[in-house]
Amino acid sequence: MAAAADLVVPTLAIRSSVAVELWSSAGSKQPFEHKPHLPREETKSSRSICFSSDGRYFAYSNGQEVKVLQASRDSAASWPVVCLLPRPKAFYLQFSPRGSYLCTWEHYAITKDRPEGSPNLLVYEVVTGIEVFAIVQKNQADWQPSWSADESIFALVVGGEALFYDLGEGAEKGFATTSRKIGGSRGGMLSLGPGNCPPFLAFYTPGAKGAPSMCKLYKYPALGQNQTVACKSFFQADRVEMLWNKRGSGLLLLTSTEVDKSGASYYGNQAVHFMATKGDTCSVPLSKEGPVHCVKWSPKATEFVVVYGFMPSKAALYNLKCDVVFDFGEGPRNCAYFNPFGNLIALAGFGNLPGAVEVWDVSKREKLTNLKCADTTVFEWHPNGEWFVTATTAPRLRISNGFKVYHYSGALLHETMWPQGQELLGIEWQQFADKTFSEPKITKAKHEGIKSSQPEASKKAYTPPHLRLLKEGKNPEKYLPQPSIPGLAPTTAAGGVNGNKRNNKNKQRSARKDVNVVNGGDADSAPTDVVDQAAPVARQSPVFVAADERRPQNTPRQKYQPDKAADQPPNSHGQGQPNGQHISDKERKIRSVAKKLSDIKKLKVRRSQGENLELNQLNKIKMEAQYLDELKALKQSA
Repeated sequence: MAAAADLVVPTLAIRSSVAVELWSSAGSKQPFEHKPHLPREETKSSRSICFSSDGRYFAYSNGQEVKVLQASRDSAASWPVVCLLPRPKAFYLQFSPRGSYLCTWEHYAITKDRPEGSPNLLVYEVVTGIEVFAIVQKNQADWQPSWSADESIFALVVGGEALFYDLGEGAEKGFATTSRKIGGSRGGMLSLGPGNCPPFLAFYTPGAKGAPSMCKLYKYPALGQNQTVACKSFFQADRVEMLWNKRGSGLLLLTSTEVDKSGASYYGNQAVHFMATKGDTCSVPLSKEGPVHCVKWSPKATEFVVVYGFMPSKAALYNLKCDVVFDFGEGPRNCAYFNPFGNLIALAGFGNLPGAVEVWDVSKREKLTNLKCADTTVFEWHPNGEWFVTATTAPRLRISNGFKVYHYSGALLHETMWPQGQELLGIEWQQFADKTFSEPKITKAKHEGIKSSQPEASKKAYTPPHLRLLKEGKNPEKYLPQPSIPGLAPTTAAGGVNGNKRNNKNKQRSARKDVNVVNGGDADSAPTDVVDQAAPVARQSPVFVAADERRPQNTPRQKYQPDKAADQPPNSHGQGQPNGQHISDKERKIRSVAKKLSDIKKLKVRRSQGENLELNQLNKIKMEAQYLDELKALKQSA
């Protein structure tokens, strides 16, 4: 731990299926555990936990209210309650940049008493607990409002229009009335840059009717049509993710489409663009085909990393001119994480990848270690820049929940596995103000660690059973199931040629008669010989072969079409369709859009029941209005 923070105790906030609690450790060689003076509340209904950016406040929901606690710098002092907020259904929590305000969001709902719906995005003053702002915000994916770094400007997008509120000293209106507005088209997105006061801001407008999508940079409060600082237009963008660097001087745009019309990618089509507050814009060059998995800025604000391409993916480090300054090579990776100082980066492959993690010294362009963190759903660097936590959490994974703390050298410092029957739902480090920790010096020295209690996955290659038997000197044919005649006992099948034919028929009839006894009746009461007779019948299940499996060898899968005449049953009405009707392209499109709307309806039901949806599922819900318009247009032209 850095010398500048010798008295700072690292704290982990933990949300589980039974409680919300804080754990701490006395040092790198000491375990993380709950201390008596640290907060702990038993609750099965917590949806969110959140630290302020300087670690001064900690907020969490418990199913009855939202509690805001004040963090104590004294390792033996308790954390007093600052305020209680009456939001039992709070789903998300977010502090303003300086921790003066807390935003809460919950699912929008209509009741008999309030058919127009109640505000579901609320802002509270932390010190007093007073509600200062409330509005209806139906968009779950981009619910967070934007703030300037000094909290003098509060902004959010409602119905595609960006609303601005001036909160600085001398401001008369405050949260009561908007001071400025821009945009207005459906799908607009806003992002205020950090650092500068007043800030630069980016506003994105999606393309329509053949026009390109567009992102414009402004310097607040100059928001006129002719007052743009920079402008970038692009096609093939159903949605965009806007990423500012720490200084607020550079912006990365990750654009993507739901479907790649060329058919080259299942993930749709993605691209990365760069915009500078000086007016420069460019597209980030990518040297490999495939999706963009991750884009991250370095905390130094002068470099960024992109992980992209079909597996094994590439990872590259770029400067502000969008030139590649270092290529990390290829590997099974889809994530990148800079430590808070930008001198270390972890490249990892999580989700459907096996969990390989590489830690690199960024300044020396040198790999420090490789380690395996299987089933990781959470990864976060500690503010000291030397440690990181990995966790397996529910509902993404409901087994083997727990967390581990590592040193950047790969040494395991701590491990806690969650008890069976309980689930770990969330975990995050307490944040600290800038310069609390000094930048760590990176060395290749191996740090002393502990041994994991979890068994390592076998590294041996899989050997099929028949090859294992051959290695043992055994004949595999002796262990294969013997052929049998359906409906006959094995002994009868072996000698049925010379047996009495009437006897065989009686046994077959008996076997068929008693199949229901074995499969659906009381199996314990069935005679042993009847079970033996029925067993061969159960094994003769029909095998359905997919059309692709009937293609000739050496025929490209995408080009081969099975013989339609052979696949279709005889039908006097023609072409395999009832009453001789053909399904037109328009009907197919209507069915396709209706299916998408049905899927969205199911996702909205799951969301209303409190389930956390994946980002792609939330983006799918955002497309509902577009699909409804498309369906309406198709039916009108029918």
